[in-house]
Amino acid sequence: MNVKILWADDEIDLLKPHIIFLENKGYTVIPVMSGNEVIEKLENEIIDIVFLDEQMPGMSGIETMKQIKSRFQHVPVVMITKSEEERIMEDAIGSNIADYLIKPVNPHQILLCLKKIIDNKKIVTEKSVRAYQEAFRELSTRISDRLSIQEWEKLYKDLVYWELELEKIEDNGVADILAEQKTEANTRFSKFVMREYLGWIQGKTREKPLLSHTVLKEKLFPFLSEDKPAFLFVIDNLRYDQWKTIQPFFNDYYRTEYEDITYSILPTATHYSRNALFAGLLPSEIERKYPQFWLNENEEGGKNQFEQDLLAEYLKRHGKNMKFSFTKILNVDFGKKVFDNFHQLLVNPLNVIVINFVDMLSHARTNVELIRELADDEKSYRSVTASWFENAIFFDMVKFLSEKKIPIYLTTDHGTIKICKAIKVVGDKLINANLRYKVGRNMDYNPKEVYEIKNPLEAYLPKEGVTHRFIFATNNDFFAYPNNFNYYVNYYKNTFQHGGISMEEMMTPFVKLVPK
Repeated sequence: MNVKILWADDEIDLLKPHIIFLENKGYTVIPVMSGNEVIEKLENEIIDIVFLDEQMPGMSGIETMKQIKSRFQHVPVVMITKSEEERIMEDAIGSNIADYLIKPVNPHQILLCLKKIIDNKKIVTEKSVRAYQEAFRELSTRISDRLSIQEWEKLYKDLVYWELELEKIEDNGVADILAEQKTEANTRFSKFVMREYLGWIQGKTREKPLLSHTVLKEKLFPFLSEDKPAFLFVIDNLRYDQWKTIQPFFNDYYRTEYEDITYSILPTATHYSRNALFAGLLPSEIERKYPQFWLNENEEGGKNQFEQDLLAEYLKRHGKNMKFSFTKILNVDFGKKVFDNFHQLLVNPLNVIVINFVDMLSHARTNVELIRELADDEKSYRSVTASWFENAIFFDMVKFLSEKKIPIYLTTDHGTIKICKAIKVVGDKLINANLRYKVGRNMDYNPKEVYEIKNPLEAYLPKEGVTHRFIFATNNDFFAYPNNFNYYVNYYKNTFQHGGISMEEMMTPFVKLVPK
């Protein structure tokens, strides 16, 4: 790459040794002596970077900078000055300079500056690729091992770390290799869950993860107090990698006190996992203890309309007889109304706010062509989530609570996975529509391709008949009916779905944030 440097200094002749040094390194340097010449060159030539003396006669460096930024925003500018006066530094930095150097500068200092600005992406790419190549073998060894719950959590966090690192570079080949590693990890994880899940649910194993119905009891209730308010945000459908994508936005306002992985129960769907989260009970226990608050798959009505009632009962059972608020934000207008009256919530020891944007995004990703374009892959799915959060009323709530020095707890009910491989299943009209799990009486499928629970009561799931059973898709599989099979597969392939068994769906974040 032939990098063109435009260097403006009224004493440019004194910089001849610097220019020769850079030209020997392969750079092209165009020397000028005034701000007017800078603008003229930018109008007529393609320039990669500008070195700008702050104290030039005529149009000053600061004035030249303002013109560059108003007309040639894409060109990075490095301000060079003799002065270390704070006001001048602030003026330059406020003009969005790429770097700031104090005279006298030496050639190696200039070269380092160029490397940082111009060659930064190439250097970062080479370093990231090399680091991942070194980590690849160790990750592969761990994936093939018989891992514990904690080791699976650590592996998933490491895979997400590399996903986020490699999405910063332009090397699809390495990203594809990581995607294959993650698919292999999900295959192994699915086998792990199929082997261990009933033991976890039934309490028959010494080692078990923190499941949906025990999360609040372990991670929230011990910290509640009548003396100060706490806020629990439940972002429906938020994956761990999406949390890591929005976490930097919190960093100016909150410190992450801890970040744990919890596990969604099966099915990893709102009807089951979020009711379990707020009830502190498994689905069949809710159905038995609070039949008025539970609707089965084929019953009409909202399946999560009694979450506030379930949470009230949960708090009472654990001696938390405190005032609390419970709010679901389903659209922007209602979110604004909630925020307008946010100060009123500060009198409550507990405030629960459910935010449905990410869930709506995943459903829109399936049904709305524009959203399918915007969230075409894992990287763009995370990017849309980050853009939403940065501009959402939720972020305004975070800033407000930070000012009031109020802690935040953040979690979700389940995640999603991008589905790829269709598996045929045959059933009657009463079988549910979810692509990642099916429940019903008369189903035909290959048992080797699914995780089947023949007796739902063993998994603390409702059982509506003798032959009633659940089946779950694993890894990135999804269920499709033989009728119109190709159309069905093409329509849903590469969409984000939930309900089955994968690291993305089951391993969910629970985060405690304390104000800075």
